[in-house]
Amino acid sequence: MTEETRKSGWTRRLPLIAILAVAGIGAFTLRDYLSFQTLADNREALLAFRDANYMATAGLFMLAYVLIVVFSLPGATIATLTGGFLFGVFPGALYNVVAATIGATGIFLAARWGLGQRLAERMEASEGTIKWIKDGIDENQWSMLFLMRLVPAVPFFVANLLPALVGVTTARYVISTFLGILPGGVVYTSVGAGLGEVFERGETPNLGIIFEPQVLLPILGLAALAALPIVLKQFKRKPEV
Repeated sequence: MTEETRKSGWTRRLPLIAILAVAGIGAFTLRDYLSFQTLADNREALLAFRDANYMATAGLFMLAYVLIVVFSLPGATIATLTGGFLFGVFPGALYNVVAATIGATGIFLAARWGLGQRLAERMEASEGTIKWIKDGIDENQWSMLFLMRLVPAVPFFVANLLPALVGVTTARYVISTFLGILPGGVVYTSVGAGLGEVFERGETPNLGIIFEPQVLLPILGLAALAALPIVLKQFKRKPEV
């Protein structure tokens, strides 16, 4: 490997390294600021600024949300609640989902540029088990991408990185991310839209609402639909003799 090639490799990894570094620093320095209590303490000022500068508020909010997601900073849930609190279920849910999708795409592109493309090429050129895994993912990309977004147990950061490491196209990633996070985004935005009453009662919002049956079952139903093509393909395959 030449010195020029080595430098080029490090240059390609810089965006991903920067994201990981900021994420590590932010996890310790911002967790007390990007919180529900901060939103409660500043709610009147936020509403006043929104009423006087609606478009600026929407733009700044989405920019902040994108940065939170790109750098995996603590407070993504609070940001979603804030979107609902400031803008209602609609257009709040739209602002939230668009910003989250842009932020997630930033992580995806940084990972693919720094690691994913080369790793995907190596997997494609390999043989045996590694190639079999890569082919399996390629064969069921849409289903797997939707499943990662719809199943609450999959961490958001993991769902952002993995597609970049197996050669998923940007268009497919963006579409599946937007549609996949939409159900959960609408749920949490609706919780945020009702924060005014929660603040008046001096309570905290029910962030576990997504695990309640009336919310979780429909989302799991969508996940089952996403998994159906994978299951059908397994049944259609002829057993080897």
